Amino acid sequence: MGEDRPANQLSRSLKSRHVSMITFGGIIGAGLFVGSSTAISTIGPAAVVSYALAGSLVLLVMRMISEMAMALPGVQTFPDFAREGVGNWAGFLVGWLYWYFWVVVIAIEAIAGAKIIHDWFPQLAVWQIGVVLMAVLTAVNLLSARSYGEFEFWFASTKVIAIIVFILVATAYACGITSPDGPTFSNLTAHGGFAPAGINAIFVGVSTTIFSLCGAEIATLAAAESEEGAQTIARMTISVSIRILVFFVLSILMIVSVVPWTEIEVGVSPFAHALRTMDYPAADLVMNGIVLVAVLSCLNSGIYITSRAMFGLAQNGDAPQSCVQLSKARVPVRAILIASLFSYGALAASVLSPDKVFNFLVNSSGAIMLFIYLLIAWAQLRLRARFEAEAPGELKLKMWFHPYGTWAAMAGMAGVLLLMGLSPSHSIELWTSVLVTAGFMAAWWIAQRQRAFSPPPSERSTFLLRKFSDRDILFNREDVPDRG
Repeated sequence: MGEDRPANQLSRSLKSRHVSMITFGGIIGAGLFVGSSTAISTIGPAAVVSYALAGSLVLLVMRMISEMAMALPGVQTFPDFAREGVGNWAGFLVGWLYWYFWVVVIAIEAIAGAKIIHDWFPQLAVWQIGVVLMAVLTAVNLLSARSYGEFEFWFASTKVIAIIVFILVATAYACGITSPDGPTFSNLTAHGGFAPAGINAIFVGVSTTIFSLCGAEIATLAAAESEEGAQTIARMTISVSIRILVFFVLSILMIVSVVPWTEIEVGVSPFAHALRTMDYPAADLVMNGIVLVAVLSCLNSGIYITSRAMFGLAQNGDAPQSCVQLSKARVPVRAILIASLFSYGALAASVLSPDKVFNFLVNSSGAIMLFIYLLIAWAQLRLRARFEAEAPGELKLKMWFHPYGTWAAMAGMAGVLLLMGLSPSHSIELWTSVLVTAGFMAAWWIAQRQRAFSPPPSERSTFLLRKFSDRDILFNREDVPDRG
Protein backbone atom coordinates (compact mmCIF):
# COMPACT_ATOMS: atom_id res chain seq x y z
CA MET A 1 0.00 0.00 0.00
CA GLY A 2 2.83 2.39 0.87
CA GLU A 3 4.41 1.66 -2.53
CA ASP A 4 1.39 3.07 -4.36
CA ARG A 5 1.67 6.45 -2.72
CA PRO A 6 3.19 9.35 -4.70
CA ALA A 7 6.83 9.98 -3.82
CA ASN A 8 6.07 13.31 -2.16
CA GLN A 9 2.85 12.45 -0.33
CA LEU A 10 3.11 12.93 3.40
CA SER A 11 2.09 10.10 5.69
CA ARG A 12 -1.33 10.22 7.31
CA SER A 13 -0.23 9.02 10.72
CA LEU A 14 -1.51 11.83 12.96
CA LYS A 15 -4.66 11.22 14.96
CA SER A 16 -7.16 13.92 15.92
CA ARG A 17 -5.70 14.07 19.45
CA HIS A 18 -2.30 14.81 17.92
CA VAL A 19 -3.65 17.60 15.70
CA SER A 20 -5.54 19.30 18.53
CA MET A 21 -2.53 19.18 20.86
CA ILE A 22 -0.18 20.35 18.09
CA THR A 23 -2.40 23.42 17.84
CA PHE A 24 -2.35 23.98 21.59
CA GLY A 25 1.41 23.46 21.54
CA GLY A 26 2.00 26.20 18.98
CA ILE A 27 -0.05 28.80 20.86
CA ILE A 28 0.28 28.27 24.61
CA GLY A 29 3.83 29.17 25.50
CA ALA A 30 5.93 31.74 27.32
CA GLY A 31 3.68 34.43 25.82
CA LEU A 32 0.94 33.41 28.24
CA PHE A 33 2.92 32.21 31.24
CA VAL A 34 5.39 35.13 31.29
CA GLY A 35 4.45 37.63 28.57
CA SER A 36 1.02 38.30 30.09
CA SER A 37 2.84 40.20 32.86
CA THR A 38 3.42 43.08 30.44
CA ALA A 39 -0.26 43.41 29.56
CA ILE A 40 -1.44 43.21 33.18
CA SER A 41 1.15 45.70 34.48
CA THR A 42 0.30 48.30 31.83
CA ILE A 43 -3.46 47.84 31.43
CA GLY A 44 -4.54 46.64 34.86
CA PRO A 45 -7.41 44.18 35.46
CA ALA A 46 -8.93 45.30 32.15
CA ALA A 47 -6.20 43.28 30.43
CA VAL A 48 -8.74 40.48 30.46
CA VAL A 49 -10.87 42.54 28.04
CA SER A 50 -7.86 43.09 25.76
CA TYR A 51 -7.30 39.33 25.61
CA ALA A 52 -11.01 38.71 24.94
CA LEU A 53 -11.07 41.23 22.07
CA ALA A 54 -7.84 39.88 20.57
CA GLY A 55 -9.09 36.31 20.87
CA SER A 56 -12.35 37.25 19.19
CA LEU A 57 -10.49 38.64 16.18
CA VAL A 58 -8.42 35.47 15.88
CA LEU A 59 -11.57 33.34 16.26
CA LEU A 60 -13.20 35.15 13.32
CA VAL A 61 -10.14 34.40 11.16
CA MET A 62 -10.25 30.73 12.17
CA ARG A 63 -13.91 30.60 11.14
CA MET A 64 -12.92 31.93 7.71
CA ILE A 65 -10.21 29.28 7.40
CA SER A 66 -12.67 26.56 8.44
CA GLU A 67 -15.19 27.69 5.81
CA MET A 68 -12.57 27.52 3.07
CA ALA A 69 -11.14 24.21 4.33
CA MET A 70 -14.52 22.52 4.05
CA ALA A 71 -15.40 24.10 0.71
CA LEU A 72 -12.01 23.28 -0.84
CA PRO A 73 -11.16 19.76 0.37
CA GLY A 74 -8.38 19.44 -2.22
CA VAL A 75 -6.55 22.42 -0.75
CA GLN A 76 -4.69 21.36 2.35
CA THR A 77 -2.92 24.38 3.82
CA PHE A 78 -4.15 27.86 4.58
CA PRO A 79 -1.48 29.62 2.41
CA ASP A 80 -3.15 27.87 -0.51
CA PHE A 81 -6.48 29.48 0.43
CA ALA A 82 -4.81 32.85 -0.24
CA ARG A 83 -3.46 31.42 -3.50
CA GLU A 84 -6.89 30.26 -4.66
CA GLY A 85 -8.78 33.32 -3.49
CA VAL A 86 -6.40 36.16 -4.31
CA GLY A 87 -3.67 34.85 -6.59
CA ASN A 88 -0.36 33.03 -6.77
CA TRP A 89 1.47 36.05 -5.39
CA ALA A 90 -0.69 35.92 -2.25
CA GLY A 91 0.02 32.21 -1.75
CA PHE A 92 3.73 32.87 -2.17
CA LEU A 93 3.64 35.81 0.26
CA VAL A 94 1.54 34.09 2.95
CA GLY A 95 3.63 30.92 2.78
CA TRP A 96 6.99 32.65 3.07
CA LEU A 97 5.84 35.16 5.69
CA TYR A 98 4.48 32.29 7.78
CA TRP A 99 7.74 30.37 7.37
CA TYR A 100 9.75 33.45 8.38
CA PHE A 101 7.55 34.14 11.41
CA TRP A 102 8.01 30.64 12.81
CA VAL A 103 11.75 30.48 12.06
CA VAL A 104 12.16 33.52 14.32
CA VAL A 105 9.83 31.98 16.93
CA ILE A 106 12.01 28.83 17.02
CA ALA A 107 15.07 30.91 17.91
CA ILE A 108 13.17 32.94 20.53
CA GLU A 109 11.76 29.82 22.19
CA ALA A 110 15.16 28.12 22.14
CA ILE A 111 16.66 31.11 23.96
CA ALA A 112 13.79 31.24 26.47
CA GLY A 113 14.17 27.53 27.27
CA ALA A 114 17.95 27.83 27.44
CA LYS A 115 17.73 30.67 29.98
CA ILE A 116 15.54 28.57 32.28
CA ILE A 117 17.96 25.64 32.14
CA HIS A 118 20.91 28.05 32.53
CA ASP A 119 19.45 29.17 35.88
CA TRP A 120 19.61 25.54 37.01
CA PHE A 121 23.00 24.80 35.42
CA PRO A 122 24.90 28.13 35.28
CA GLN A 123 28.09 26.42 34.16
CA LEU A 124 26.52 26.01 30.69
CA ALA A 125 26.23 29.01 28.34
CA VAL A 126 22.76 29.99 27.13
CA TRP A 127 23.71 29.58 23.47
CA GLN A 128 25.12 26.10 24.10
CA ILE A 129 21.90 24.97 25.74
CA GLY A 130 19.88 26.56 22.92
CA VAL A 131 21.84 24.64 20.29
CA VAL A 132 21.29 21.36 22.12
CA LEU A 133 17.55 21.98 22.53
CA MET A 134 17.17 22.74 18.82
CA ALA A 135 19.25 19.70 17.85
CA VAL A 136 17.20 17.34 20.02
CA LEU A 137 13.82 18.58 18.80
CA THR A 138 15.02 18.68 15.19
CA ALA A 139 15.91 15.01 15.60
CA VAL A 140 12.42 14.32 16.96
CA ASN A 141 10.89 15.94 13.87
CA LEU A 142 13.16 13.93 11.58
CA LEU A 143 11.98 10.60 13.01
CA SER A 144 8.40 10.67 11.73
CA ALA A 145 5.24 12.73 11.92
CA ARG A 146 3.84 10.20 14.36
CA SER A 147 6.82 10.51 16.74
CA TYR A 148 6.57 14.30 16.56
CA GLY A 149 2.83 14.08 17.23
CA GLU A 150 3.37 11.89 20.30
CA PHE A 151 6.03 14.19 21.73
CA GLU A 152 3.84 17.21 21.14
CA PHE A 153 0.78 15.49 22.57
CA TRP A 154 2.49 14.99 25.91
CA PHE A 155 4.20 18.39 25.88
CA ALA A 156 0.94 20.21 25.15
CA SER A 157 -1.12 18.01 27.49
CA THR A 158 1.14 19.08 30.36
CA LYS A 159 0.48 22.73 29.57
CA VAL A 160 -3.27 22.28 29.25
CA ILE A 161 -3.47 20.34 32.54
CA ALA A 162 -1.37 23.01 34.28
CA ILE A 163 -3.69 25.79 33.06
CA ILE A 164 -6.83 23.91 34.09
CA VAL A 165 -5.41 23.15 37.55
CA PHE A 166 -4.34 26.78 37.96
CA ILE A 167 -7.80 28.07 36.99
CA LEU A 168 -9.50 25.70 39.45
CA VAL A 169 -7.09 26.49 42.30
CA ALA A 170 -7.23 30.25 41.70
CA THR A 171 -11.05 30.20 41.42
CA ALA A 172 -11.32 28.44 44.78
CA TYR A 173 -9.06 31.09 46.32
CA ALA A 174 -10.78 34.07 44.67
CA CYS A 175 -14.19 32.77 45.79
CA GLY A 176 -12.97 32.58 49.38
CA ILE A 177 -13.03 28.77 49.63
CA THR A 178 -9.29 28.48 50.32
CA SER A 179 -8.49 32.13 51.05
CA PRO A 180 -8.08 32.94 54.76
CA ASP A 181 -9.57 36.41 54.24
CA GLY A 182 -12.58 35.49 52.12
CA PRO A 183 -13.25 36.34 48.45
CA THR A 184 -10.59 38.41 46.70
CA PHE A 185 -12.55 39.70 43.69
CA SER A 186 -12.20 43.20 45.17
CA ASN A 187 -8.73 43.24 43.55
CA LEU A 188 -10.51 43.84 40.24
CA THR A 189 -11.44 47.39 41.26
CA ALA A 190 -9.58 48.22 44.49
CA HIS A 191 -6.38 49.60 42.94
CA GLY A 192 -7.39 52.46 40.68
CA GLY A 193 -10.47 50.81 39.21
CA PHE A 194 -11.00 48.06 36.65
CA ALA A 195 -9.34 50.10 33.89
CA PRO A 196 -6.84 52.32 35.75
CA ALA A 197 -4.98 53.24 32.55
CA GLY A 198 -8.19 54.23 30.76
CA ILE A 199 -10.33 52.74 28.00
CA ASN A 200 -7.78 53.55 25.30
CA ALA A 201 -5.24 51.29 27.00
CA ILE A 202 -7.60 48.33 26.54
CA PHE A 203 -7.62 48.76 22.77
CA VAL A 204 -3.90 49.51 22.60
CA GLY A 205 -3.43 46.32 24.60
CA VAL A 206 -5.06 44.31 21.82
CA SER A 207 -2.07 45.16 19.62
CA THR A 208 0.26 43.38 22.04
CA THR A 209 -1.93 40.52 23.23
CA ILE A 210 -3.21 39.33 19.84
CA PHE A 211 0.13 37.78 18.89
CA SER A 212 0.10 35.41 21.85
CA LEU A 213 -3.22 34.03 20.57
CA CYS A 214 -2.22 33.43 16.95
CA GLY A 215 -1.61 29.88 15.77
CA ALA A 216 -4.84 27.88 15.60
CA GLU A 217 -4.36 27.73 11.81
CA ILE A 218 -1.64 25.14 12.54
CA ALA A 219 -4.39 22.51 12.42
CA THR A 220 -4.83 23.03 8.68
CA LEU A 221 -1.11 22.37 8.10
CA ALA A 222 -1.23 19.23 10.24
CA ALA A 223 -4.37 18.11 8.39
CA ALA A 224 -2.22 16.97 5.47
CA GLU A 225 -0.75 14.29 7.74
CA SER A 226 -3.90 13.43 9.63
CA GLU A 227 -6.09 10.39 9.17
CA GLU A 228 -9.10 12.62 9.83
CA GLY A 229 -11.09 14.25 7.04
CA ALA A 230 -11.08 17.94 6.12
CA GLN A 231 -14.44 18.49 7.82
CA THR A 232 -13.19 17.11 11.13
CA ILE A 233 -10.08 19.28 11.04
CA ALA A 234 -12.08 22.37 10.05
CA ARG A 235 -14.46 21.94 12.98
CA MET A 236 -11.55 21.16 15.28
CA THR A 237 -9.92 24.49 14.39
CA ILE A 238 -12.94 26.35 15.75
CA SER A 239 -13.31 24.24 18.90
CA VAL A 240 -9.62 24.51 19.73
CA SER A 241 -9.72 28.29 19.16
CA ILE A 242 -12.63 28.65 21.56
CA ARG A 243 -10.90 26.55 24.23
CA ILE A 244 -7.69 28.54 23.90
CA LEU A 245 -9.62 31.81 24.20
CA VAL A 246 -11.35 30.52 27.34
CA PHE A 247 -8.03 29.37 28.84
CA PHE A 248 -6.37 32.74 28.23
CA VAL A 249 -9.29 34.87 29.45
CA LEU A 250 -10.00 32.79 32.57
CA SER A 251 -6.30 32.56 33.48
CA ILE A 252 -5.82 36.33 33.29
CA LEU A 253 -9.13 36.95 35.10
CA MET A 254 -8.11 34.70 37.97
CA ILE A 255 -4.64 36.26 38.24
CA VAL A 256 -5.99 39.82 38.58
CA SER A 257 -8.65 38.54 41.00
CA VAL A 258 -6.11 36.85 43.30
CA VAL A 259 -3.25 39.38 43.03
CA PRO A 260 -3.42 43.20 43.02
CA TRP A 261 -2.39 44.13 39.48
CA THR A 262 0.05 46.68 40.89
CA GLU A 263 2.20 43.83 42.23
CA ILE A 264 2.75 42.21 38.82
CA GLU A 265 6.29 42.72 37.53
CA VAL A 266 7.15 42.78 33.84
CA GLY A 267 9.10 39.66 32.85
CA VAL A 268 8.13 37.74 36.00
CA SER A 269 5.47 35.04 35.61
CA PRO A 270 2.17 36.34 37.05
CA PHE A 271 1.15 32.68 37.45
CA ALA A 272 4.05 32.12 39.86
CA HIS A 273 3.19 35.33 41.70
CA ALA A 274 -0.42 34.19 42.10
CA LEU A 275 0.69 30.78 43.39
CA ARG A 276 2.97 32.45 45.94
CA THR A 277 0.08 34.68 47.05
CA MET A 278 -2.06 31.58 47.51
CA ASP A 279 0.72 30.15 49.71
CA TYR A 280 1.74 27.25 47.50
CA PRO A 281 5.32 26.09 48.16
CA ALA A 282 7.95 26.05 45.42
CA ALA A 283 5.75 28.18 43.16
CA ASP A 284 8.73 29.53 41.19
CA LEU A 285 10.22 26.06 40.66
CA VAL A 286 6.89 24.63 39.54
CA MET A 287 6.21 27.50 37.13
CA ASN A 288 9.73 27.39 35.71
CA GLY A 289 9.19 23.70 34.97
CA ILE A 290 5.84 24.41 33.29
CA VAL A 291 7.26 27.34 31.31
CA LEU A 292 10.14 25.12 30.16
CA VAL A 293 7.69 22.48 28.93
CA ALA A 294 5.65 25.22 27.23
CA VAL A 295 8.74 26.62 25.53
CA LEU A 296 9.94 23.19 24.35
CA SER A 297 6.45 22.49 23.04
CA CYS A 298 6.42 25.73 21.02
CA LEU A 299 9.94 24.99 19.77
CA ASN A 300 8.89 21.50 18.71
CA SER A 301 5.80 22.84 16.93
CA GLY A 302 7.80 25.62 15.31
CA ILE A 303 10.19 23.18 13.63
CA TYR A 304 7.23 21.14 12.37
CA ILE A 305 5.33 24.19 11.09
CA THR A 306 8.24 25.76 9.22
CA SER A 307 9.09 22.50 7.46
CA ARG A 308 5.49 21.92 6.34
CA ALA A 309 5.14 25.53 5.23
CA MET A 310 8.22 25.17 3.02
CA PHE A 311 7.01 21.78 1.78
CA GLY A 312 3.76 23.43 0.67
CA LEU A 313 5.67 26.26 -1.03
CA ALA A 314 7.85 23.77 -2.90
CA GLN A 315 4.78 21.86 -4.08
CA ASN A 316 3.58 25.05 -5.74
CA GLY A 317 6.96 25.85 -7.27
CA ASP A 318 7.68 28.68 -4.82
CA ALA A 319 10.63 27.01 -3.06
CA PRO A 320 13.45 24.66 -4.15
CA GLN A 321 12.01 21.38 -5.41
CA SER A 322 14.39 19.40 -3.22
CA CYS A 323 12.13 20.39 -0.31
CA VAL A 324 9.32 18.12 -1.54
CA GLN A 325 11.51 15.04 -1.23
CA LEU A 326 10.62 12.84 1.72
CA SER A 327 12.60 10.41 3.81
CA LYS A 328 11.62 6.77 4.32
CA ALA A 329 9.61 7.97 7.32
CA ARG A 330 7.78 10.32 4.89
CA VAL A 331 8.92 13.57 6.47
CA PRO A 332 10.40 16.50 4.46
CA VAL A 333 13.95 16.17 5.74
CA ARG A 334 15.48 19.01 3.74
CA ALA A 335 12.68 21.42 4.66
CA ILE A 336 13.23 20.55 8.34
CA LEU A 337 17.01 21.01 8.08
CA ILE A 338 16.68 24.33 6.23
CA ALA A 339 14.34 25.65 8.93
CA SER A 340 16.78 24.52 11.61
CA LEU A 341 19.71 26.08 9.76
CA PHE A 342 18.06 29.51 9.61
CA SER A 343 17.03 29.24 13.25
CA TYR A 344 20.63 28.42 14.21
CA GLY A 345 21.56 31.60 12.35
CA ALA A 346 19.01 33.57 14.38
CA LEU A 347 20.34 31.96 17.55
CA ALA A 348 23.88 32.98 16.57
CA ALA A 349 22.62 36.53 15.96
CA SER A 350 21.31 36.61 19.53
CA VAL A 351 24.88 36.03 20.74
CA LEU A 352 26.92 37.98 18.19
CA SER A 353 24.57 40.88 17.52
CA PRO A 354 21.76 40.96 20.10
CA ASP A 355 21.17 44.70 19.73
CA LYS A 356 21.00 44.84 15.94
CA VAL A 357 20.45 41.68 13.94
CA PHE A 358 18.50 39.71 16.53
CA ASN A 359 16.41 42.71 17.56
CA PHE A 360 15.60 43.27 13.90
CA LEU A 361 14.52 39.65 13.50
CA VAL A 362 12.27 39.82 16.58
CA ASN A 363 10.76 43.19 15.67
CA SER A 364 10.26 42.26 12.03
CA SER A 365 8.00 39.36 12.96
CA GLY A 366 5.81 41.57 15.15
CA ALA A 367 3.03 42.39 12.69
CA ILE A 368 3.48 39.59 10.16
CA MET A 369 0.64 37.39 11.44
CA LEU A 370 -1.81 40.29 10.99
CA PHE A 371 -0.63 40.76 7.39
CA ILE A 372 -1.22 37.05 6.82
CA TYR A 373 -4.66 37.11 8.43
CA LEU A 374 -5.70 40.14 6.35
CA LEU A 375 -4.79 38.28 3.14
CA ILE A 376 -6.73 35.23 4.38
CA ALA A 377 -9.77 37.43 5.04
CA TRP A 378 -9.52 38.93 1.55
CA ALA A 379 -9.31 35.42 0.08
CA GLN A 380 -12.40 34.34 2.05
CA LEU A 381 -14.45 37.24 0.68
CA ARG A 382 -13.52 36.41 -2.92
CA LEU A 383 -13.90 32.64 -2.60
CA ARG A 384 -17.25 33.02 -0.82
CA ALA A 385 -18.56 35.16 -3.68
CA ARG A 386 -17.33 32.58 -6.19
CA PHE A 387 -18.95 29.68 -4.36
CA GLU A 388 -22.26 31.48 -3.85
CA ALA A 389 -22.38 32.19 -7.59
CA GLU A 390 -21.28 28.77 -8.85
CA ALA A 391 -21.72 26.13 -6.13
CA PRO A 392 -23.57 27.26 -3.00
CA GLY A 393 -24.02 23.63 -1.94
CA GLU A 394 -20.28 23.35 -1.24
CA LEU A 395 -20.57 25.85 1.63
CA LYS A 396 -21.13 23.30 4.40
CA LEU A 397 -19.75 25.58 7.12
CA LYS A 398 -20.17 29.33 6.77
CA MET A 399 -18.46 32.42 8.12
CA TRP A 400 -20.50 34.11 10.84
CA PHE A 401 -22.52 37.17 9.75
CA HIS A 402 -21.04 37.14 6.26
CA PRO A 403 -19.81 39.51 4.90
CA TYR A 404 -20.01 41.77 7.95
CA GLY A 405 -18.11 39.33 10.16
CA THR A 406 -15.17 39.34 7.74
CA TRP A 407 -15.26 43.10 7.34
CA ALA A 408 -15.35 43.52 11.13
CA ALA A 409 -12.32 41.24 11.51
CA MET A 410 -10.42 43.14 8.81
CA ALA A 411 -11.32 46.50 10.40
CA GLY A 412 -10.21 45.21 13.80
CA MET A 413 -6.86 44.01 12.47
CA ALA A 414 -6.33 47.24 10.54
CA GLY A 415 -7.09 49.10 13.77
CA VAL A 416 -4.46 47.05 15.62
CA LEU A 417 -1.88 47.88 12.94
CA LEU A 418 -2.80 51.57 13.19
CA LEU A 419 -2.37 51.50 16.97
CA MET A 420 1.00 49.80 16.52
CA GLY A 421 2.06 52.54 14.12
CA LEU A 422 1.05 55.26 16.59
CA SER A 423 2.71 53.56 19.56
CA PRO A 424 6.28 54.76 20.27
CA SER A 425 7.23 51.32 21.59
CA HIS A 426 5.60 49.22 18.84
CA SER A 427 5.94 51.29 15.66
CA ILE A 428 9.35 49.74 15.00
CA GLU A 429 7.68 46.30 14.90
CA LEU A 430 5.17 47.49 12.30
CA TRP A 431 7.66 49.14 9.97
CA THR A 432 10.26 46.38 10.13
CA SER A 433 7.48 43.87 9.39
CA VAL A 434 6.47 46.01 6.39
CA LEU A 435 10.10 45.98 5.25
CA VAL A 436 10.32 42.17 5.41
CA THR A 437 6.97 41.83 3.61
CA ALA A 438 8.19 44.17 0.87
CA GLY A 439 11.33 42.04 0.58
CA PHE A 440 9.31 38.88 -0.03
CA MET A 441 7.12 40.70 -2.55
CA ALA A 442 10.28 41.78 -4.38
CA ALA A 443 11.43 38.16 -4.34
CA TRP A 444 8.11 37.14 -5.94
CA TRP A 445 8.52 39.60 -8.81
CA ILE A 446 12.14 38.62 -9.36
CA ALA A 447 11.20 34.93 -9.36
CA GLN A 448 8.45 35.60 -11.89
CA ARG A 449 10.78 37.46 -14.23
CA GLN A 450 13.68 35.04 -14.01
CA ARG A 451 11.58 31.89 -13.69
CA ALA A 452 13.95 30.89 -10.90
CA PHE A 453 11.69 28.24 -9.39
CA SER A 454 10.77 24.94 -10.93
CA PRO A 455 7.13 24.18 -11.80
CA PRO A 456 5.09 22.17 -9.31
CA PRO A 457 5.67 18.40 -9.26
CA SER A 458 3.89 16.37 -11.92
CA GLU A 459 1.33 14.94 -9.51
CA ARG A 460 0.18 18.51 -8.78
CA SER A 461 -0.75 19.55 -12.31
CA THR A 462 -1.25 23.15 -13.36
CA PHE A 463 -4.97 22.50 -13.24
CA LEU A 464 -6.81 22.27 -9.96
CA LEU A 465 -9.81 19.98 -10.20
CA ARG A 466 -12.69 20.87 -7.90
CA LYS A 467 -16.10 19.29 -7.72
CA PHE A 468 -18.86 21.89 -7.65
CA SER A 469 -22.19 20.21 -6.81
CA ASP A 470 -23.18 18.30 -9.95
CA ARG A 471 -20.33 19.27 -12.29
CA ASP A 472 -16.54 19.60 -12.42
CA ILE A 473 -14.80 22.86 -13.17
CA LEU A 474 -11.15 23.17 -14.12
CA PHE A 475 -9.37 26.31 -13.03
CA ASN A 476 -6.17 27.04 -14.90
CA ARG A 477 -3.91 29.01 -12.60
CA GLU A 478 -2.90 31.27 -15.47
CA ASP A 479 -6.55 32.26 -16.01
CA VAL A 480 -7.43 33.32 -12.48
CA PRO A 481 -7.68 37.13 -12.15
CA ASP A 482 -5.05 39.07 -10.21
CA ARG A 483 -2.45 36.34 -10.41
CA GLY A 484 0.69 38.41 -10.94
